Amino acid sequence: MKDITNTGVSGEETAVALGIFDGVHRGHRRVLEKAFSHSELKKAIFTFNTHTVDSKGKDYKMLITDSFKKTLLSRAGADYIYSPDFYKLKTMPAEDFARDILKGRLGAKVAVCGEKFRFGHNALGDSDALIRYGKKYGFDVEIVERLDDNGTRISSSLIRKLVSEGEIVQANRLLGYNYGYCLEVIHGNEIGRTWDFPTINQQIPQGLILPRFGVYVSCVHIGESRYVGVTNIGVKPSVKKDIKPLAETYIVGFEGDLYGQEIELELLEFVRAERKFDSFDELRNEIKRNTEYAKKAYFKYVFTKGTWNT
Repeated sequence: MKDITNTGVSGEETAVALGIFDGVHRGHRRVLEKAFSHSELKKAIFTFNTHTVDSKGKDYKMLITDSFKKTLLSRAGADYIYSPDFYKLKTMPAEDFARDILKGRLGAKVAVCGEKFRFGHNALGDSDALIRYGKKYGFDVEIVERLDDNGTRISSSLIRKLVSEGEIVQANRLLGYNYGYCLEVIHGNEIGRTWDFPTINQQIPQGLILPRFGVYVSCVHIGESRYVGVTNIGVKPSVKKDIKPLAETYIVGFEGDLYGQEIELELLEFVRAERKFDSFDELRNEIKRNTEYAKKAYFKYVFTKGTWNT
């Protein structure tokens, strides 16, 4: 997938999927699949760098990082992505956006969006306006209805709520893949190495929704292999004070140095809430119990076919 934010497409006609795509959940994928069904056209995405979107209020938290969002969009099959900072276009009139960005910069022959899509200054443009501008500037518009899951409307806000409450199995079902991170491994205090439970530490970036603090069954991607993981999300109250939230993961059966590498981590099931233990022996025994449970539970949740995590 080529980033054309600063260049635009030169001389190629595209089918453009439009949206913020925070989480790239199953509803978003319907928009992508509809756009990309036009096999005669190049596959393009218009989105924003999610962390710059200030129209959702000061308390807005992203589901995933922008870099991981782009990874998922690339896995979906996009040829091009146009992803400016929100402030650069927020005052652009809706018609100018259709003419100058969609048609002029992206070469849109088809534009596809969800039924609630808004665009232009003060979000004055809606799907009807997009259809009208499409007729004027020479591109077709296709509108995708919002997706339900057993009567529940799939949305990024609902998935954020589920993640924050530790309802990770349900969140994963609505996402269509296992929620997690692709983050750099940083140095920790290395206490686990003295207990035969060496762990990797990944700092959860500011601006992301925080999962419920506690222990999760996880899946860890290292190269082409995947490993059972036991991940603690939180602040390690038994070990250290005043630290920022981390994902600390014991990788079952792996030996090696991962410092400085970006490692993909999937959260599969919430096991227990984070708590402070009275002694390191008590903590170590609890890690053993969690590890044995994770090894049994892991294969219930790892998606093997038809998902973007393979």
